[in-house]
Amino acid sequence: MTTIHADTADAVAEAVREAYAAGRSLEVVGTGSRRGYGRPVDADAVLDVSGLSGIVDYDPAELVLTARPGTPITEITALVAGHGQHLAFDPPDLAPLWGGEPGAGTLGGLLGLGLGGSRRVSAGAPRDHFLGFAAVNGRGENFSAGGKVIKNVTGYDLPKLLAGSLGTLAVLTEVTIKILPAPRAATTLTWFGLDDRAAITAMTRALNSPLVLQAAAHVPAGCGACADRVRAATRLHLAGVPVAVAANARNLTDLLGDFGVPEAIHDVAAIWRDIGGIERFTKPGEIVWRVVLPPSTAAAFTAALAPGNARWFYDWGGGLVWVILPDAADGHAAMVRGALAATAGADGHATLVRAPDAVRCAVAPFQPLAPTLAALSDRVRQRFDPGGVLNPGRIWATS
Repeated sequence: MTTIHADTADAVAEAVREAYAAGRSLEVVGTGSRRGYGRPVDADAVLDVSGLSGIVDYDPAELVLTARPGTPITEITALVAGHGQHLAFDPPDLAPLWGGEPGAGTLGGLLGLGLGGSRRVSAGAPRDHFLGFAAVNGRGENFSAGGKVIKNVTGYDLPKLLAGSLGTLAVLTEVTIKILPAPRAATTLTWFGLDDRAAITAMTRALNSPLVLQAAAHVPAGCGACADRVRAATRLHLAGVPVAVAANARNLTDLLGDFGVPEAIHDVAAIWRDIGGIERFTKPGEIVWRVVLPPSTAAAFTAALAPGNARWFYDWGGGLVWVILPDAADGHAAMVRGALAATAGADGHATLVRAPDAVRCAVAPFQPLAPTLAALSDRVRQRFDPGGVLNPGRIWATS
């Protein structure tokens, strides 16, 4: 397959214009660390935008950073950490889940994927920190939206539309994101030995309290990495100024006193990196599903899965369930989506996150949309990419 390298916005626009005029399609890739997500792309050529990299502008005082989409996330996190700041939406490093190297992801790939980490419950998703962009649509036209300030209210909020679109609407050529001050102290309180229902009850009580939690996760016995394999671990994360973290830890211990005495862990980076990145909980060749649902239905959902055939753990206080299963020709789609429909109804959705290419071609990786939403989604795609040039088949099956 032909590969076209484009390291400027004009080069991207020219490549897309030529493809549109010739009726050809393009697979848009940076480092390729997220190629395993969604359907395999069926395109005539590859548009490599990994050279479209580098920091354009960073103003620590204004909490705003502008960069080209091929900029490695590791470069950005190191830069802002030097100023006592961080990416508050907690970008998960999912590259190893799909066989890539740790830290291989880029800013454009992160926004195109649109998935936040464990702090999603407190800080929001990447879309909530995506302020503006420049991009090329499926006709090869340059356009921009949003701005380079946090308080920007002009025009349609297109950054939220492009976040999570997996490069099917436009090719990003420059992006602006919000940066926030990093917490000065952090601790994770861990209760060992709770079953799933008790853990979700504890996490829900904590998250509904006036206490400010950053993250809440529960890893059942036998699913965890390292020490968590033996005992179930329910983890509640606190961060902020030292005095507030200490006070919240005491109050949280009192609030959940009927669940026992927690263990306080202060060196927590590896714990939450493993939970957000998933890969440490899986074995090569296993199928991985990402299920989002009301926390009140999470324990019933996992109980409805085939006993002895699945492992799982909970993030977002039970609102996100990662399900790990052995390889199967149908990816266990009927079981997972059937259990979801029976317990959460229309209030949940299940995404096939990792599976062999043959499975991702045979099974719809994303939750099927209701007819009205599917029609609206198709109209949006037609306006941005009427020729189906960009990443065809990544989200929608090609006809």
